[in-house]
Amino acid sequence: MNTPTQLAVLPLVAALALAGCAGLPDQRLANEALKRGDTALAQQNYRQLADLGYSEAQVGLADIQVESRDPAQIKQAEATYRAAADTSPRAQARLGRLLAAKPGASDAEQHEAEGLLKKAFANGEGNTLIPLAMLYLQYPHSFPNVDAQRQIGQWRAAGYPEAGLAQVLLYRTQGTYDQHLDEVEKICKASLNSTDICYVELATVYQKRGQAEQQADLIEQLQASHGRGTVSAQRVDSVARVLGDASLGKPDEKTAQALLEQVAPVYPASWVSLAQLLYDFPELGDVEQMIKYLDNGRAADQPRAELLLGKLYYEGKWVPADAKVAEQHFKQALGREVAADYYLGQIYRRGYLGQVYPQKALDHLLTAARNGQNSADFAIAQLFSQGRGTRPDPVNAYVFSQLAKVQDTPQANELAQQLDEQLPPGQRAEAQRLLQQEQAVRGTLAQSTLQLQALQEEDGEESL
Repeated sequence: MNTPTQLAVLPLVAALALAGCAGLPDQRLANEALKRGDTALAQQNYRQLADLGYSEAQVGLADIQVESRDPAQIKQAEATYRAAADTSPRAQARLGRLLAAKPGASDAEQHEAEGLLKKAFANGEGNTLIPLAMLYLQYPHSFPNVDAQRQIGQWRAAGYPEAGLAQVLLYRTQGTYDQHLDEVEKICKASLNSTDICYVELATVYQKRGQAEQQADLIEQLQASHGRGTVSAQRVDSVARVLGDASLGKPDEKTAQALLEQVAPVYPASWVSLAQLLYDFPELGDVEQMIKYLDNGRAADQPRAELLLGKLYYEGKWVPADAKVAEQHFKQALGREVAADYYLGQIYRRGYLGQVYPQKALDHLLTAARNGQNSADFAIAQLFSQGRGTRPDPVNAYVFSQLAKVQDTPQANELAQQLDEQLPPGQRAEAQRLLQQEQAVRGTLAQSTLQLQALQEEDGEESL
């Protein structure tokens, strides 16, 4: 029971507490800033709260560091997650997912990731079963007693909602998505109200099938949900990008444009998506409109804006070609957009700046190739075979021409065959050894990249 003196003190304590809070950073403000793409404001508030020891702010700060794709910041994020993991199930899940996607993760790190994800799941944290499934799928040698498909089946039998999405992602990673469209539709219809990534999956299914009526109904539902605040602007952007993707089926670029214009003012990444849509469908606007979109994206520090602007000056179709300006924009996107390395490599390989820079070309093209830019291997094969600015190297030319065959284009196949025939017999063993060595490097990096992309795309939040 409080004494009169204690009761008299309580209002003063409350007043002091309220006064103190007035000057504190705001985590709600940080969360909202992150949702609308204002990472600078979000990071500022998260950092101040994290310095005060708030574990959820530490997690938010680390999320932004991971989203940057910068290796140094990702390393900082791992340390930040670890600092919060003792008390925060969310940090446990984030750290587990980061370790599962870590390039060249050791066997010990993979098992640590498994333990963290299982612990976070037991503590009620979502988005843990999918990275667990990816962990088992990508590293079967580390988990020889676990069958990823069987484990997902057990989770689905137990009724865990996340298990259905784990199955969808498994189809994507196995390359069997198109053979299971009916099941993807069934899973995502059942999960649509609880997991908004399903709007993207269903849009993909309907576009692949050419089901315009179902697609229109889905878009109407998406807009209603976004209006109620139950679906993020990021998801609307993702669905719009599906609608504008001709590789998935007949595109609906006008609906995509309408969706993007709706969310761009609150989600700056959509300015770049709008610019890309105009790039792909010139009838939707002109170059002035595109540049305006890109300037809006650049003002919000969107690396895709720098990449696309660099591409415009690189190609010279919409604006006069200017390799120096293109180089500047590509450099601004380095480390955050894989294609930036590819285009810089091509600028240096082709001598667009007045001379060929073979080493700089190789450095950038190899980075791009190892990060999944298939066309970069073809460019490296040309660099070594043509010998522009450097001595021809038939062994390395052969190695990268073989790697470029994954493109399955006439040019890549023709070059690979030509270099195979020209390779001196005495150098074939060395070439095969180097090819296998590079393929092993690619395998490790591809697994990590695939996992990171899959985990980020599935997550209902804005970042890993």
